[in-house]
Amino acid sequence: QVQLVESGGGLVQPGGSLRLSCAASGSIFSIYVMGWYRQAPGKQRELVATITGGGSTNYADSVKGRFTISRDNAKKTVYLQMNRLEPEDTAVYYCQASRLEYSNWGQGTQVTVSS
Repeated sequence: QVQLVESGGGLVQPGGSLRLSCAASGSIFSIYVMGWYRQAPGKQRELVATITGGGSTNYADSVKGRFTISRDNAKKTVYLQMNRLEPEDTAVYYCQASRLEYSNWGQGTQVTVSS
């Protein structure tokens, strides 16, 4: 079992930046693949980025070159640095921990990109 709490969302203007954090507790953090997903109203939840325990990453095409996922296993925290934000990035962002068939989600944090 792992509990996840996201933070760092908010309102930002187009072209701005935010850094999301996901703090984990209750289990051994390093064994999980960590991911960020997002869901906008009326749309399916989509993968944004993932990072393995060893630091291998992958990104959705829509965020490549703008977003960076990272993790600090000692602090049991995963981050999503979001730069050059666009209105299309507006969504609730969710943190996920997964290992084999197990997965768990945080409660989500709202990101709104608007003038």
